[in-house]
Amino acid sequence: MRVFNPHRHRRIPAARNDKPEMLGVIQRNIMTMVDLRREEEKNKSVQDKAADGLTAFSGSMIFVYLHIVWFGMWIAINLGWLPLKPFDPFPFGLLTLVVSLEAIFLSTFVLISQNRAGEVADKRADLDLQIDLLAEHKITHLVSVVAAIADHLGLDTRAIPELPQLEEDVAPKRLLDEIKSRQDSKKPK
Repeated sequence: MRVFNPHRHRRIPAARNDKPEMLGVIQRNIMTMVDLRREEEKNKSVQDKAADGLTAFSGSMIFVYLHIVWFGMWIAINLGWLPLKPFDPFPFGLLTLVVSLEAIFLSTFVLISQNRAGEVADKRADLDLQIDLLAEHKITHLVSVVAAIADHLGLDTRAIPELPQLEEDVAPKRLLDEIKSRQDSKKPK
């Protein structure tokens, strides 16, 4: 008769019928990420929404086509090619002014959107780091447990010279200091 540990041998939750390939944990993680993105979108200020909208529009082909038509009409009118009175004769000083102002405002909106996107990316990077550190800690603990089981069973673990290092938690600060030290040593003096 086999005795199962109730904490280790429990049933795996059934996947939903509409996506049988999706496991419960994966589905939960996807829904969490979707919810977080929706929450971030909901919490954007009016200015951020306007900047994102203008940035998205200015990065589209419709924006390019509208400018081609606009510049083409402006030039055609002011060169006298159309039966309308020219209002900005060559070298199109008013057009230059308008385009320069547009460039200033568009670049500002793009920078606002990039700054906000950078903040979101930083949050995600921090989350990734925390999850990676937690996973590394759990793996380190598992290595220690497996090594203890091997010792208990009388198995020789001396053939694994990295085992002592694998049983140590990674110290992020020490690792960053080592990377910086190596980078600094490679810089020309």
